[in-house]
Amino acid sequence: MRLYAIGDLHLPGGAVKPMDVFGAHWENHFARISEDWRARVTDEDIVLIPGDISWAMQLEQAKEDIDAIAALPGRKILLRGNHDYWWNSLTRVRSVLSEGCYVIQNDSLFLDGVLFCGTRGWTCPNDSAFTAQDAKLYAREAGRLEMSLRDGRARHPDAPLCILLHYPPFAENLADTHFTRLAQEYGARQVVYGHLHGSGVTRAFCGVRGGVRYDLVSCDALNFKLREIHL
Repeated sequence: MRLYAIGDLHLPGGAVKPMDVFGAHWENHFARISEDWRARVTDEDIVLIPGDISWAMQLEQAKEDIDAIAALPGRKILLRGNHDYWWNSLTRVRSVLSEGCYVIQNDSLFLDGVLFCGTRGWTCPNDSAFTAQDAKLYAREAGRLEMSLRDGRARHPDAPLCILLHYPPFAENLADTHFTRLAQEYGARQVVYGHLHGSGVTRAFCGVRGGVRYDLVSCDALNFKLREIHL
């Protein structure tokens, strides 16, 4: 089994929504991702998709995009991003998933000897636009990550741990946060995250800190190719 990650696919959700309005490099982006995916991923492999999967507003609209991902090789683990407005009831989301597709929300997943935990995350303290409302959402998301980690570690205390987040786990000044502290406390080997595009990619932290490897995997940051993850 090999482990890959790619986020922020931003599929159209049943509508005409060309991503090249965000730059020519986005033209036919999912076709390019799919070509790389099929060339490298086998059915035994796992692909992590940490959020912003579809522009759809309703689950019925997002199903076409979910099915397009499901048709690609490998098993997929999905996480909700800030633009996944279609993601409502967890039971309903899971009801439309094909075999070999999984989601994490307030729980964990143990697959092929690896423990996967995660949450969407949020804007962190020390960011320039951090507000009182952000503080509430940040605390809530940190609590959800800890819920996921407790769930996983209760059943698999010694398994290699990979955490999925949508938002970056660091503040803009790269100060530690609840998310990074939890990653260290629970013994994560890897954190993958997305959300950042354009100039945001240049300030993203990728590397090892506190014994944890962090990787930005938004698809444009990866030139629309999957990142292989080594635990």
